[in-house]
Amino acid sequence: MAMQFILNLFIAALWLLLQDEVTPQFSTFLMGFVVGMGILYAMHRFYGTQFYMRRVFSIIKLLWLFNWELFLSSYSVLRQITTPKLNITPGIFTYKTVLKGDWEITALALLLTLTPGSVVMEVSEEGDVFYIHAMDIEQSKDAVIRSIGKFEQAIMEVTR
Repeated sequence: MAMQFILNLFIAALWLLLQDEVTPQFSTFLMGFVVGMGILYAMHRFYGTQFYMRRVFSIIKLLWLFNWELFLSSYSVLRQITTPKLNITPGIFTYKTVLKGDWEITALALLLTLTPGSVVMEVSEEGDVFYIHAMDIEQSKDAVIRSIGKFEQAIMEVTR
């Protein structure tokens, strides 16, 4: 992936040099970068790896998903806080993950901890079981499990 990006930068720089402008323009470099993406997309099957922009789009999707889940969980926590009578039952539950690598497990734990209403308390030695504390176990457990599934899928798209 990194090699494709470096090659794309080289194509863009070559495009900029071959345009023969008095002062180099960023728009010319950007156009060369887009042309380079087209060339690399046409040739990516010869590299034996996937096209590098697919991973970039997966990263953008993961960031968007995190922001959306952050918004939803913040709204839920805000609704709980602003009610006159606090009617929650905090609790701890376990979740067995399908993620394998250290980076994947760490990313999932951090994403879950950053969303309000749930905190990853511990990860098992093998790294496949999370112990999660939920603010309201009765209502938020299903929502947390759904968001974990979405996060796992997005993380696997980025890393694999």
